[in-house]
Amino acid sequence: MLTFPKPDVEQFFQTYGIQTFAVSPDEKQVILSTNLNGHYNVWAMDLPNTFPYPLTFHNQSSHALLYDQNGEFILTVVDEDGDENGQIYAIPKEGGELKTIRMAEGAKHLAPLLSDDGKRLYYTSTKEDPTCMKGYVYDLETGQEETLVHGEKAMTVLIDKSPEEKQFLYLKMFANTYSLAYVKSGEEDLLLTPETDQQHTVSEAVFVSEKEVYLLTNYESDFSYLAKFDIETKTFERVFEVEKEELTQLKYNKATHSLYLVSEKGVQSFLYSYDLGTKSSKRIETPVTIIDELVVARSGRLYIRGNSASVPMNLYKQTEKGWESLTNFGVPGVKEEELATPEVVTYPSYDGLPIEALLYRPKQDVDNGHVILWPHGGPQASEQAKFRSLFSFLVYSGYTLFAPNFRGSTGYGLQFMKQVEGDWGHGPRLDNVAGLDWLIDQGYASRDKIFLMGGSYGGYMALLLHGRNGDYFKAVVDIFGPSDLFSFINSVPEHWKPAMAQFVGDPVEDKEKLTEDSPIQYIDSMTKPMLVIQGAKDPRVVQAESDQLVEALKEKGRDVEYIVLEDEGHGFSKKANEILVYQKVLQFFEQHVGVLTR
Repeated sequence: MLTFPKPDVEQFFQTYGIQTFAVSPDEKQVILSTNLNGHYNVWAMDLPNTFPYPLTFHNQSSHALLYDQNGEFILTVVDEDGDENGQIYAIPKEGGELKTIRMAEGAKHLAPLLSDDGKRLYYTSTKEDPTCMKGYVYDLETGQEETLVHGEKAMTVLIDKSPEEKQFLYLKMFANTYSLAYVKSGEEDLLLTPETDQQHTVSEAVFVSEKEVYLLTNYESDFSYLAKFDIETKTFERVFEVEKEELTQLKYNKATHSLYLVSEKGVQSFLYSYDLGTKSSKRIETPVTIIDELVVARSGRLYIRGNSASVPMNLYKQTEKGWESLTNFGVPGVKEEELATPEVVTYPSYDGLPIEALLYRPKQDVDNGHVILWPHGGPQASEQAKFRSLFSFLVYSGYTLFAPNFRGSTGYGLQFMKQVEGDWGHGPRLDNVAGLDWLIDQGYASRDKIFLMGGSYGGYMALLLHGRNGDYFKAVVDIFGPSDLFSFINSVPEHWKPAMAQFVGDPVEDKEKLTEDSPIQYIDSMTKPMLVIQGAKDPRVVQAESDQLVEALKEKGRDVEYIVLEDEGHGFSKKANEILVYQKVLQFFEQHVGVLTR
């Protein structure tokens, strides 16, 4: 009988991603942006067959995909090596060369919409106003373009058009916890939520008729709910909510005159339908714990892109018998039951605030006794019970992984989320420290066997924890983390800058606080071995943030390894780079497993 070796950890690297997808009007084709060839391209599947074939060979990420109403062509937004300056292209449904539709060097294009007859393109761009942006309508036949919306003092995004294309919805985003929605109706700009001094958000809004708009908002609430705005009477009405669940996605199903909603509750997602005729709702079971994207086909059929802790990102189609998997991405050679699923735990922070966290534990026969603390990015995001190949191979290799949703995380209400604003380095840092103390008290961790790793804000937190609480850790990995809040505030994309005073702090008024919370101030205390990863084209956390950190550490004679990925931005768009970094992370931790804390 044949026997095979135990799957090598490198097999976890051979997983594929799906960035976004779309369904043709006749539901005979599904397109997806996936990295089956090691780079992201647009691929297609002809239903009911699901064998994928490539449509493009541009080897770059697609941030949006949509068909024209007749299914004759496809629009996509593509950037270059993760620079996030997406340009709008068209391709035939059969695939081929990208045809430039709207391009402006150094500018960002987003949120494309097509008219019902496929002749007009609606979109938002930074090309004429890098700070507040503008919403445009572009005639695909004549080449004429008109500005529809242009906000002040906030990032403004055009998000929907009315059925007759006479009215337009747009968002003004002042901060992650403060965004307002408006209907542009003739010469009027109608605010969808009642006037108030209290900050709140509108995250999504859709027209269901010329006079009715439905929106997701947390106006006068801690959690987002479904509301209705009547354009004729200019009245706002609260419609549907789920206790302590954050409604995050909203889609209108014209075929059944109903709405579909995705909610976020802590570490998982749920799906609901709401019938606009009967005003009744129901929860719909799904095959995944995290719903990343919901698409409603013209027929009313649902498609989702989602994943679970032990199942990578896949596409699913709703059928009369349940959900049918359209893709079958997994970890080659590793059974689903061999992959770790997290335990959801709660611990009290330094001030008694309950903090929810994910605790991944390896099988006893491979447990090496070491714990990795993972502060998530964002910071106004959360660590959910989703698949991460990084987590899977580390836990499979014997590491316990601990991921707390510290104050500022999403999925726990507006007030919890706002607690990180203007306080990047005190409350959230102490939440992480309290989590380490809890792990030690519960017997999950030993003080001399803890590693630290994070990306983006998590990289910032890894640096700050290293500098201020370094006695907890053996070694530290920083991926794209800001090192100095002053230089970070000054170098973020222009359309972020109006929100930075609330999000992080004001460099003049909050100088003392920002100084205290900047990791670069604690170089003397950063004595543990470090691995620093940076994308050269990162528009959010520019390379200078890591350069200045590494230079300062080297001047002190510290043990630091620095990897700059020349063709990446704020993440990994190329499989080869992802594999390189993950292999290096594993080698780095294995190198220090036997090293005692200094």
